[in-house]
Formats: sequence, structure tokens, C-alpha cells
Amino acid sequence: KAMPASNIDRLFFLTAKTPGRQLALGAFHTLREHHPLLRIRVLELVAREKACIYPDRACHGESCPLAEGFYDRLPDARAEAVKAAWLDQKRVSEIAQANSICPYYLSQAIAPWADVCVGDYNYYFDMSAMLYALTVLNEWRITLLVDEAHNLIERGRGMYTVSLSQHALISAFDASPSALKRRLTDLNAVWHRRFRDFTNGYTALADVPDELIKALQVVVSHITDWLSDNRQMAPEILRFYFDALLFLRLAEQYGDHALCDIIIDDPKDPSTLNTVSIRNILPAHYLRPRFATAISSTLFSATLSPTDFYRDMLGMPDSTKAIDVDSPFSSAQLRVRIATNISTRYQNRAQSLPAVCELIAKQCAEQPGNYLAFFSSYDYLAAAEQHLAKCYPELCLRPQQRDMNEANRQAFVDSFGNDSEQLGLVVLGGAFGEGIDLPGKRLIGAFVTTLGMPSPTDINKIIETRMEAQFGSGFDYTYRFPGLQKVVQAAGRVIRDTSDTGVVYLLDDRYARPENLNLLPSWWQIEGV
Repeated sequence: KAMPASNIDRLFFLTAKTPGRQLALGAFHTLREHHPLLRIRVLELVAREKACIYPDRACHGESCPLAEGFYDRLPDARAEAVKAAWLDQKRVSEIAQANSICPYYLSQAIAPWADVCVGDYNYYFDMSAMLYALTVLNEWRITLLVDEAHNLIERGRGMYTVSLSQHALISAFDASPSALKRRLTDLNAVWHRRFRDFTNGYTALADVPDELIKALQVVVSHITDWLSDNRQMAPEILRFYFDALLFLRLAEQYGDHALCDIIIDDPKDPSTLNTVSIRNILPAHYLRPRFATAISSTLFSATLSPTDFYRDMLGMPDSTKAIDVDSPFSSAQLRVRIATNISTRYQNRAQSLPAVCELIAKQCAEQPGNYLAFFSSYDYLAAAEQHLAKCYPELCLRPQQRDMNEANRQAFVDSFGNDSEQLGLVVLGGAFGEGIDLPGKRLIGAFVTTLGMPSPTDINKIIETRMEAQFGSGFDYTYRFPGLQKVVQAAGRVIRDTSDTGVVYLLDDRYARPENLNLLPSWWQIEGV
């Protein structure tokens, strides 16, 4: 309703994961049904690997039949799509197949005609984002709706981070035509000369080495020239080429928001390969101009507190309004219990594991049903699984596996039924830590071990120093706030409806500290074990 009055041209609904995209589409579909005179054209944008019909083919006419003659068939397909108005992935795919055209590139081609675009964050916030480019090119007045916006910090960092490895360089060399081998050899020589004296496993560099930049520029220039005359190129070369392009673009904007480092594969072997990275540690540098381009931006999440943390990290203006909406749930629905007698600090985990497993097994026996137990790593999860299976064989354990694809993740979620009684063992902050909906008896409780804080790695120690210098809250910005955000999201899987009831156990004595208690939802009634 506000779009015409505010002269808004487009609305972009941006999500972190597939479930958020589906919820948004459902809301727009309901809106269209209840307001048939509201003629809005809604387009769902999906990743290429999800839309592609021939994933084993290259994206050109000599390889993919849907790319051959693409622009000849595009006008008819686009005209049909514009008439359709409702353009979710299924409908776009149907139109594409009817016109023998690529569904992924069809969705890109009709984006300028959509009133509402629903897609991943990267369609607007990535360095080469299509929706942002269209906005600037057409001088659109846009509004942004950013779903589960707490995810945008890490996603933003990832969009503006790139790594170049010697292994990838060697693979590109092996697959390259003779015309490119000399330049790749020269780059490898510069690489070896510049980094051969590095013996530590990890080293942070003061700046991006100039000689590496110059050598990369030469390689990129020659590959670009070669591509202008040759359509086909080995995927190893293309991957290295695109990574090198991003590396050079990030090097141009290098500053305190970024970190350049080198990681040695095996410090004990002087001939080992290494990886050079430019890492974004403060996404605000890149996200701020994207927000500034929009007429308005609304970010929403159950975990956008403390407000200053997200405003600083995401580059929101000081004038940003924060609204803390009351929870629709009551404290009577959820028992939150802190195990003050358990320490899950890294150095205490082996010792406290029997107590953790005993508490979990006791709760499952006293109130049978479906539970999720969250662990900070796969190793910790595996240790708990082994102990539970040995000491409490009556429990039905369902552990999360590494590298589960979307179908396997959905099967995992579907296994939690109203009549089942199982204990899911999952990784905190992973695929099952947010974005899954298990109402009613499908989930009646959760156990969260540790505070979810990132490990104090070399990289995180540097981030802590930078955050302290810039915001005066190094530890909180690097460890505490990100950790407890994951905890609250995990606990939020239990109560999904006003009729749900359940229990959450926070397994670590540190939860009882005021600085941590103050970051937990105000509607929780917390008690000790």
C-alpha cells in the first residue's frame, strides 16, 4: 500500500536461506489472493545450481542446448512471463521449458519487470549483485526487507572475502592452453619468492603485497584476452580467474575493514603450498552504500540485540530506529533451566561430558518426546553420541551428518513427527539451529551446550583487536554477541506457536553471569538446575 504513495518502484525481499524465501512467497501469495486488484508481479530468484537443468554443461550454445539461440527465444518467453505475474521457481521453470530456454537466465532477464523480487542476500549485497546493479542503472526508488538479518554479518563477510591457493594455481596451469602457461608460471614464481620464508602456519600481513597484485593483473589480462577469442575454457582456469578478479577488486579497497593473511598447508614442510586471503571483518564498509541506495530498509529477526552491535557491523545509519516487538509467547510456555554445576569450556568438556549426557537422558526419560541437543562442533557432537549410545542405549539418536545436502536436511526435519521420540544431535549455528519449524509435539525441548562463542583462533584474535580499537567492545563484538545470538536462535526452535510448551536447558555455569543473562530474551523465566 505504501509503495505508490511513496513513489517506490521496487520491493526486494532478501533472505538468508530457502525457508525464509518460501515464507515470503507465501505471504505475497496470500496478499494477492485477498487483494485481487493489487496487481503486483512477484519473482522468485534462486541460485543457478538449483535452477539449472543441465548442471554438467557449460553456459554457452556449444555446450548447453538451452543456451543455443537463447536471445532468439527470449522475447516470447519474457512476454509470457510478464503476463503470468506470479513467477515462483516452478512457474519460471515451466515457461522456460515451454520455450526451450534456460530458467536461470530467464529469471535474470525478467527481473527488470518485477515489482517484487524475493531472493538471497547476494542478489543485492554481493559485489556483483544483479538487483543492486539494476537499481543504480535504472535509478529505481527501492525498499528493502531483510529477513533474519542477524545472518547478514557473516554472509556479508563471506561476500567480500576471497582466497587464492597455490593448489588452485597449479590446477589452472595444468588445465591451461600453452598461450597462458608462461604467465601462470611467472605468477607462481612471484608467489614462491614472496612467501617462501613464511614458516608459521598462519601469518597476518600488513598489506596486500604489490608484486602479487601486479602478477595477478598480468594473468587476468591475458586470460581475459584469451576468452574474447575462445568460448571454452577448463573450469579450473575459470575458477582461478574469477577468484583473481575478486582478489584484485578487494585489494583496491583494502583497509581496516579487511585482513590479508597467508596460511601454510604444512609449516614443517618447506616445499608445502599455501593460501593467500583477503578477509572482510567489518561488512559495514561494503553494506553501508547498499543501504544508502535504498529509500528505506527494514531488517527483522528474533535476535537483533544489542542494537548498536548490528548497527555498527552492518553499516546502518545512526538515525536507524529500533523496535523491540513483544513476544507472542508467554513465559508459562517455556521452562528455561541453567545447569550451573556444569562447565562446557573447551578444557572441561571431556570431564563434564558424562554429566551433560546424564542430564539429557534424565529429561528424555521423565518427559519422552522429541528433543534437539546442540553442540559447538562435530567433534563434540560425536563424543556425546558415543557416550549416549553406550550408557543410554534406550535413546533413539539422530545425529546431524557433515555436508548434508538439502534433501538430507529435509529428511532429518521430517523424521521429527508428532508420534516419534528421538534425540537429534546437531551443531549449534548450523542448518538446524534456525529456520526450521517443528511445532507441537514435533519438538518439546532443547539442550544447548557451551555459549556458542567462536574459538579464539588467530583470525578471531585479530578481529577482537580491531573491534576493540573501533568500537571499544572487542570481546563482546567478536565472541559474546555472536555466540549468544546462536543460542537464542537454537532455543527458539522449541516454541513455534501460542499453544506450544517445552523446555530448554542451557548447559554451562557461565549462563548465570549477568552479562550473559542480560542478552537472553526478557520473556524467559530462567531457573537453575
